[in-house]
Amino acid sequence: MNTLVHAGGPPWGDGPPPVVHALPLIGAAMLCLLILFAAIGYLLATRFGKRRPPWARSTPETPESAAKRVLAERFAHGDIGVDEFMERASVLNWTPGTEPRDRR
Repeated sequence: MNTLVHAGGPPWGDGPPPVVHALPLIGAAMLCLLILFAAIGYLLATRFGKRRPPWARSTPETPESAAKRVLAERFAHGDIGVDEFMERASVLNWTPGTEPRDRR
C-alpha cells in the first residue's frame, strides 16, 4: 500500500499540495532577484563612467604614447643624452614629468 495515502487521501487533506501555495512566492522572489541583478549591473556600468570596466580588453596604445615610452626607455638605458632627450620630447610637445591627470 502507498505510504502517502492515509485514510483514503493525501496527508494534507483535500486540495492541492502545500507547495502549490508557495509558487507565487517563488515567482516573486525570482522577480526581485532579477531586479537586483539589473540594478547591480546598472550601478557597475555607471560607476566606471568613461573608464573601461576591468573585464574589458585594454585599448591599444596610441602612437604618441608609444613614442614617449620608447623615448623614455632609450633615455633610461643611456642610449641618448639629456639634450637629445629634451629635444625629441619637445618635438612630441611633451614635457617629461607632466602627465594629464585621470579625470573621474
